[in-house]
Amino acid sequence: MEANFLDRIQFTFTITYHYLFPMLTMGLAPLIVIFKTLAIYKKDEKWNEVARFWGKIFGITFLFGVVTGIPMEFQFGTNWAAFSKFAGGVIGQTLAMEGTFAFFLESAFIGLFLFGEKRLGQAGHWLAAFLLFCGTWLSGWFIIATNAWMQHPVGYEIAPDGSVQLTDFWALLLNKWAVYEYMHNMGGALVVGAFAVSALGAFYILSKKKAEYGKMFLKVGVTAGVVASIWMLFPSGDLQGRMIAEHQPVTLAAMEGLFDTQHGAPLVLIGQPDMEKQRLDNAIHIPNMLSFITYQSWDAKVRGLNEFPKDQHPDNIPLLYYSFHIMVGLGTLFIGVMVLSAFWMWRGWLFDANWLLWILMLSFPLPFIANTVGWMVAELGRQPWLVYGLFRTEHGHSPLVSSGNVLFTLLGFLGMYTILSLLYIFLILRRIEHGVDELGTTAKAEAGSAGY
Repeated sequence: MEANFLDRIQFTFTITYHYLFPMLTMGLAPLIVIFKTLAIYKKDEKWNEVARFWGKIFGITFLFGVVTGIPMEFQFGTNWAAFSKFAGGVIGQTLAMEGTFAFFLESAFIGLFLFGEKRLGQAGHWLAAFLLFCGTWLSGWFIIATNAWMQHPVGYEIAPDGSVQLTDFWALLLNKWAVYEYMHNMGGALVVGAFAVSALGAFYILSKKKAEYGKMFLKVGVTAGVVASIWMLFPSGDLQGRMIAEHQPVTLAAMEGLFDTQHGAPLVLIGQPDMEKQRLDNAIHIPNMLSFITYQSWDAKVRGLNEFPKDQHPDNIPLLYYSFHIMVGLGTLFIGVMVLSAFWMWRGWLFDANWLLWILMLSFPLPFIANTVGWMVAELGRQPWLVYGLFRTEHGHSPLVSSGNVLFTLLGFLGMYTILSLLYIFLILRRIEHGVDELGTTAKAEAGSAGY
């Protein structure tokens, strides 16, 4: 196997594994602020206990995110030196700001939130939660601004040595692609957080332990889940799709399995792309809908794959196509589950509807899958480019790193991350088993002395 292929496999593995943790922390951060707000507004210590409990889950997850994030970024220098030499003058800015500002903001306020309630008081503790949320989401902004520049490069010039240099800092930070990608990404993270909170609430009710807290989890989790799931479809998903159609039309064609240019192009629900015959088999579609969604015209022209040179096609069109449709299918399922749960909760039926509680509990892994395949769509769709239209993936790897070296480190990561996975699962399950009461008991005296 070539080193370039193994470089891609290793980065795919490490970044996919790493992102499991930030998507949960970014999803939990606003919910912790909501829990803390309810504690102060209602003057109810139980909401404080809920906030502390999820703060502990956040803290464990944040730690594992840090541990898995460090080797991921090192790969820019070890495995992707040519890319770093080409694009370091731009992406180095946002990556440095993420580490300098957002990471330290997160690190400082997670400590204050977990250990400083007695000294801060309730207002100060709420502020710590809010600033933790700000740091977490600011970190996401800098990372997404980096990725958005790779998808849609702006604010740069080509230097005499062939590298890119930043000419407009604000164009980099306020890249339109970054805005839409951020809206979609953070909505996806909130879906993860909402389903995690709802799933644990359902578990506590079904197991008849901590049922009172389980109901509190569900009230917030389901409400947030409805808002976030619908947000993912509209407006964020709609805006992201239009952006892809405008700047990466070949990616849109691959996502939709559209081989031939069409006026009034259909929106494909199900189908199997046949790359040899250049067609979509067994397709079920909605006529004209793709043209309308993309260009707001029922008869608009949508360019197919055959209109673009082969060397501009994404590397793995079937994987891109299926990843996109899995993401959309799961997103639709999330709306259905959360809207149904919200209706049942409004009618007062949810907490006794064991079948629906089981659905909520077992749905917990699905948002992680949806977010992962969503990122696969973004990265597969950008291929064969590392920086779209400027720098191809095949030219980005480190020329002096052999395939044997990469394979060795890949196997090392597999072993290390297996151990980390077992440790994380152990810590989280132990925290869940302890429950909210166990955590709240030690902190009640502190909260009581701090007052509201």
